[in-house]
Amino acid sequence: MTAPHHTPDLFALSEIHGPVLRPGDPAYADEVTGFNLAALHTPDIVIGATGPDDIVTAMRWANATHTPVAVQATGHGANFPIEQGLLINTARMTDVRIDPTTRTATIAAGAKWSHVMAAAAPHGLAGLSGTSTDAGVIGYTLGGGLPVLGRAYGYAADLVRSFQVVTPDGLLRETDPQHEPELFWALRGGKGNVGVVTSLVTDLLPLARLYGGGIYCPGEHAAPLLQTWTHWTRTVPDEMCSMFSVLRLPPIPQIPEPLRGGFWARVAIAWPGDTAEGESLIAPLREAAPVAVDTVEEMDYAALDRIHMEPQDPLPARECCLLLRDLSPEAISTLLEQVGPAAGVDYPLLVVSLRHMGGAMARPSAVEDAVCARDARYFLESVGILAAPPVAEALEQATARLYTAMAPYGTGRTMVNIHGTPGGEQDIARAWTPEVYDRLRHDKSVYDPDNLLRYGHAVTPA
Repeated sequence: MTAPHHTPDLFALSEIHGPVLRPGDPAYADEVTGFNLAALHTPDIVIGATGPDDIVTAMRWANATHTPVAVQATGHGANFPIEQGLLINTARMTDVRIDPTTRTATIAAGAKWSHVMAAAAPHGLAGLSGTSTDAGVIGYTLGGGLPVLGRAYGYAADLVRSFQVVTPDGLLRETDPQHEPELFWALRGGKGNVGVVTSLVTDLLPLARLYGGGIYCPGEHAAPLLQTWTHWTRTVPDEMCSMFSVLRLPPIPQIPEPLRGGFWARVAIAWPGDTAEGESLIAPLREAAPVAVDTVEEMDYAALDRIHMEPQDPLPARECCLLLRDLSPEAISTLLEQVGPAAGVDYPLLVVSLRHMGGAMARPSAVEDAVCARDARYFLESVGILAAPPVAEALEQATARLYTAMAPYGTGRTMVNIHGTPGGEQDIARAWTPEVYDRLRHDKSVYDPDNLLRYGHAVTPA
């Protein structure tokens, strides 16, 4: 089944409260554009959903007209262009309700983690956000949700209590461990393959402050810092969360001095325990190489973005990742050959990181889910900025070389949210174990037999 090349009758969509736009309409471009500018969407129709009723109407129309559907909130994960079909933009649905008694948050489809932080912080509570609180909660969580404090508390999907979701048949369903448990399973780590989530309820953490930030060394000292960090990760408590990165930062005003335009090796730290204990634990990192900038300090949890300092403005990004079994001396040497000082200052990957996995992320969720990264000890990820053709070509070549070189040390799998542009079925399947992938395909055949939700990292019905 292919997407229609014409716009079917829109009468049924007249019930939608938000905008219904087609190519050429004045607000169309703004409505389809997300944070990642690498994916330029050109759907036949985009709707700006204002609530669950709009999504129900849109899905019933899509089902009746056999129109494929994609969903976008913030567009941080927009690495695949949506061509033709229907795009549902949930960015207007930002409501967050906090229940301080049960320590839960009810989060609407378009809310960002920054919205959750602002609502939860007055109660001394926090959600399991990733490295940027500008990202949307729903898409992040559907992909498992890899938090800054993952080793301490697990995946964001582990804390979800329930979903409200519209399945492709146009039904609004409530799902939790007791009600439609297979649907609940598929939504926690299976991405958006079985429905459009309108809201979720998740547990919050009683956490107001943490100890975190970055230790930056000149890039030529990447080797001793990486070797020390690798050894250090084998000794620290589960609650110590960290990431090693090689950074080639562009000379743009959004990056603060003195980091702007520099080549750096960094270890980012997030520790939810006692500050004095945290300082003692990270002392070996501060002694591993000359420290140029040290931002590690006690901070409000709501200031989490200061740890990784990710971009806050839209840009065209190319992501890729690989789960690693371990970091042997050979793996470290291979990585440094690819991205270390010898790669030069013009190396096109701006950020190459190794995240310490394990801890709570290695333990099974209390309720079974589709997250398949619990056996990895480290996680390799990279980001480059797509620019003019020569730069874009160099970026693709560097990405291919890096992951080919590191493949012998990997599990063979990726994480769906950071996988990057999905390829064919074999590439898409790498985000899950074969058993989980087959189960997702079966669930797809139950909830979306016509494969309406076919864009992005989508599995095909069994």
